[in-house]
This record gives sequence, C-alpha cells and structure tokens, in this order.
Amino acid sequence: MATAFTLQGVCTYREEVRKSRFVGHAAPVSSIEAAQAFIAQASDPTASHNCWAYRIGNVYRFHDAGEPGGTAGRPILQAIEGQACDRVVVLVTRWFGGVLLGAGGLMRAYGGCAANCLRQGVLVPLVETVLADFSCTFAELPVLKSRLRDYAAEIQQEAFTADGAMLTLIVPRERVQALAAMLSDLSRGRAQLMVHEG
Repeated sequence: MATAFTLQGVCTYREEVRKSRFVGHAAPVSSIEAAQAFIAQASDPTASHNCWAYRIGNVYRFHDAGEPGGTAGRPILQAIEGQACDRVVVLVTRWFGGVLLGAGGLMRAYGGCAANCLRQGVLVPLVETVLADFSCTFAELPVLKSRLRDYAAEIQQEAFTADGAMLTLIVPRERVQALAAMLSDLSRGRAQLMVHEG
C-alpha cells in the first residue's frame, strides 16, 4: 500500500494569473468538522470565489463556489490526490481581475495554486496506529520501556499494581507483531500484547 501524507502545519501560496489573484491555504485536518471550520475561518468574504476540497480517508468533498462546474473544486481535489495527501483541506480564494480564463484556464489556475500550496508545506507520512495493553513485572519495566522506541511505540497510559505495571501503548499497526514477539520473549511467554480492535 502506498504511503499517504498529511501536512505538518498550515501553509499558504499566492500567485497572479492573467490579472486574477489566487491565494491557496492548506491545513492538516482529522475530521470533516475541522475541515469545515478551516474553510469558514480562511475564506475571504470580499473575494470573488472561495473554492475548496478536502480528503479524510475515504471521505472527500469539493466545492466550486460559483465558478463553472468542475473548474475549481475538482482540480483542487486532484492536486491533493496527486501529492498523495490525506487528512488535508485546501482552500483557493480568487479575486477576479477582469480577464476571463475559460474552463481550461480555471482548472489549471485552481489546480496549480492548490498543488503549489501543498508543495510549500512540510509533508509527513501518515502511520496507522493501534492501542495495545500489556502487563509486566517491576523488574521487566525498565528494559521494556527502553525497547519501546525500537518499535516506534509510545506509552499512552501507565498504571501500577502490586505485581508490576499495566501499560497502554500507541503502536504503528505494522510493528504490532514484532513488538508482541519481543514482549513474549522478554517475559518468557507470560506477557501478551492485547490489541484493541475497532
């Protein structure tokens, strides 16, 4: 499966195309609500058009905002997909400069502005993670903690019992089996990694 990327933070790009001014804003988002909030916050009511697209997993939407159908929102979405981005929203705002661009010109301008905006940002790979629990003795705890980094696992929660510790970890899905094998070896088969599914 190809790696998908999201943005590390918000980025902006500006350009002029035949006297029309285009400004692209892109941001990482984790929900539809976050995407809609970004669009509302970054849109300029004085502009001719505020066109946008977002992709969050299998959910995507785009909007032409008064431009001819298919000339703005879809090219912005294609720019997001062309850069292998996910969990990203892009808004392209246009101030009309008096020169008609035609359908092809609009598609190139909106898609190009969106793509250049995404290129301005820092792309980071999206890693699918799962939550997993395991318990260990006090003697095993320091060794286990020192080894977690090797599996890109992070401790989300730690609770202590009379016998040792119960840890809840955030683990990249692709590293779960290797981590489970290490825990089993270290505890001589006693510690089992319990993965939360769903």
